[in-house]
Amino acid sequence: MPGVLPDGETVPADGSLPATALRAVGARGFGVYVHVPFCASRCGYCDFNTYTAAELGGGADRESYADTVLAELALAARVLGDTPPPRVDTVFVGGGTPTLLPADDLARILDGIDRTWGLAADVEVTTEANPESVTPQSLRALRAAGYTRISLGMQSAAPGVLAILDRRHSAGRAVAAAREARDAGFDHVNLDLIYGTPGESAADFAASLDQVVAAGVDHVSAYALIVEDGTRLAARMRRGELPYPSDDVAADRYLAAEEALGAAGFSWYEVSNWARSEAARCRHNLLYWTGADWWGLGPGAHSHVGGVRWWNVKHPTAYAKRLAAGESPGLAREVLTADEAYMEDVMLRLRLASGLPLGALAAAGRAGADRALADGLLDPAGYAAGRAVLTLRGRLLADAVVRDLLP
Repeated sequence: MPGVLPDGETVPADGSLPATALRAVGARGFGVYVHVPFCASRCGYCDFNTYTAAELGGGADRESYADTVLAELALAARVLGDTPPPRVDTVFVGGGTPTLLPADDLARILDGIDRTWGLAADVEVTTEANPESVTPQSLRALRAAGYTRISLGMQSAAPGVLAILDRRHSAGRAVAAAREARDAGFDHVNLDLIYGTPGESAADFAASLDQVVAAGVDHVSAYALIVEDGTRLAARMRRGELPYPSDDVAADRYLAAEEALGAAGFSWYEVSNWARSEAARCRHNLLYWTGADWWGLGPGAHSHVGGVRWWNVKHPTAYAKRLAAGESPGLAREVLTADEAYMEDVMLRLRLASGLPLGALAAAGRAGADRALADGLLDPAGYAAGRAVLTLRGRLLADAVVRDLLP
């Protein structure tokens, strides 16, 4: 979750939503996101809304955090009132490092969501984790509490790359944690990779991919390094200590990931995500990408219900103070116009392997799709079936294809 929040209109103190937003809550699926803003240390590339103990300076604490989240959940129940979602399809606990909280606290939060709205019988419940923040015991406790999926931040198997990224875990710890999670009974285990870090060689990334495959996980996310303003990594690059990432290198790494993961039985289902089976796909992220509803709990968390999107105050102390006063922690919100909803739908669905229905495109977008097809960026078979589906080359140029499909 990026640390910089957008502007918008004021959220009412009671958090109430327009009647139009409440007409069909959860009709396209409903998820709950829980943001845990704590980290043991700050990685050099990270601009997320997270805090170490030193950065918080005693202004907020982990011990009371679960109770604060549950207070926002109670407010959410009041806001939705007589129009609750039919069920909670997915829960995703992200951060930060959620597993810095005791497993009992993560269990209490999940139980609170179940008591408030009810978890679907086949609910997907994910927690993110840094490899050094979990143990076999904590993993078993999370699984017993109802967590079904875990996403571990591996980033790289190369010690030098981990050092540049300021990661704390050793090169082999992520793979070991993934195996521990499978042994603990998690249905699905994901490993995150970052590619294109300065100093990373092709051999380094190939070794990372080999370790991911050997770990026996059923989901992999791989993202090109993005250098965000205000991070230590950006400062080092400005000073000339490190070179900026290369787009050509990033493209080579992506092709290497596609080749290695494809050979190991993974299939892409979103530009940066591969899964061994349809069941292994992250259903929570699919809710985001297909325009469903979700409530985001925690400082800086974003929510979307019925075309209204809002985001909470950023700092944990301000977040806790608002809830203690019985007020919504919402900082601002926006009501999506038809044009904005259309643009987001094109941007997100085009990144999916299922693609975008050609019939959903405006006339100018259809002309852009014709050009993308002629340029080899859209799949001919998908096009013949009435869908805009990216080819491998199209995935490398996904942002450019999106621009061509939008007014």
